[in-house]
Amino acid sequence: MSQRIKVLTVDDSVVVRRLVTDVLASDPAIEVVGTAANGKLALEKILQLKPDVVTLDIEMPVMDGLEAIKEIRKIDRRLPVIMFSTLTERGATATLEALSSGASDYVTKPANVGSVAESMESVRQQLIPKIKALVPHLGHLAAPPAAPAPSAPAATPARPATPVTTRTPTGAAKTPRALVIGSSTGGPEALSAVLAKLPATLGVPVLVTQHMPPVFTRLYAQRLDKSSALRVVEATDGEPVVAGTVYVAPGDFHMEVARRGPQMVIKLHQGPAENFCRPAVDVMLRSAVAAFGGELLAVILTGMGSDGKLGCKDIAAAGGQVLAQDEATSVVWGMPGAVTREGIADEVLPLSAIADAIQRRLGPGARTASAPHPPAARPPAAGSTRPTVSTSPTRSTPPARPPASRPAAPAARPSQGRW
Repeated sequence: MSQRIKVLTVDDSVVVRRLVTDVLASDPAIEVVGTAANGKLALEKILQLKPDVVTLDIEMPVMDGLEAIKEIRKIDRRLPVIMFSTLTERGATATLEALSSGASDYVTKPANVGSVAESMESVRQQLIPKIKALVPHLGHLAAPPAAPAPSAPAATPARPATPVTTRTPTGAAKTPRALVIGSSTGGPEALSAVLAKLPATLGVPVLVTQHMPPVFTRLYAQRLDKSSALRVVEATDGEPVVAGTVYVAPGDFHMEVARRGPQMVIKLHQGPAENFCRPAVDVMLRSAVAAFGGELLAVILTGMGSDGKLGCKDIAAAGGQVLAQDEATSVVWGMPGAVTREGIADEVLPLSAIADAIQRRLGPGARTASAPHPPAARPPAAGSTRPTVSTSPTRSTPPARPPASRPAAPAARPSQGRW
């Protein structure tokens, strides 16, 4: 039998520690080697027990999770740390701060569930796949070990990189009219790093699906807006698609882009989860192909699973371009690895090179300065079916939005699945 994954569980609640321990003990690939009631005790036990993964609560006495993750990164840059969060604005804010401080991923604590069994099942569905994805050499999943903290990327992978084969161009690449980005585990910091390097004059709209629950996506978009020259918003239903703006799919809603007369607009809905996710990258990419044809540039960043692979196949088949993050800089090489193994990536690049590749592939025309105000929408020329994508406004003049921000939610929502 192969070696089991050693987990240290850190939470000030005895009930939560017992729940997590019981859930993890039910998986033969995982062994809980210890527990701790606060961050200070966790640091001692990390040195003593040398776990493969740490689950870390945020709100604790003596030393909370935010302080603990910073201290953990001082002694071990590569140890996977999964934060336990709550589906509240306070919990989401703290979790995003933890991710920017070097946490590998997060799961949300069960809320509004009717029994202990349902709570355990919620934790099992979220936590076990992430543990195995972050420690693949023990968890038997096709993904690399966790990358170091975002502020200090590793110079080399922990094991030999998987050989990659990029797609052979069959003709002149089409100039993209939109940039579409998909990410999951490790994605919040990876996406932040990419967007921070893109200019305000990018000249095309950017559609982003990052696997995140409600509340998180709104706060995440606000954080990105502060760190990026581009305008970043959580997408709203019916919102016009404007060049120079980044639209982040809201948690629990699939995001599509669709024609409305001569213009492109955002469409949100709560269709069935795909790849265990809502929002799903594949849903966004399919709609983008229908709207823009092959005039697309897709970027798949770090994340577990294979969401985005089928959509990228459609983009490549339509003549669009596909970039994938490489194995060495991915926290989990699931999503970009799936695209790479499919042979549809034009380039497989380290995270630090992706922003430059985006600008190079968008071409000089996509980087020209924007007009101070978006031009009035004009109907397409006779016989034309190509809709208009508005020129980017300045950050101080956001586009008008419809009164209803989102479609009405159904009475009962299916489970979000994995984030």
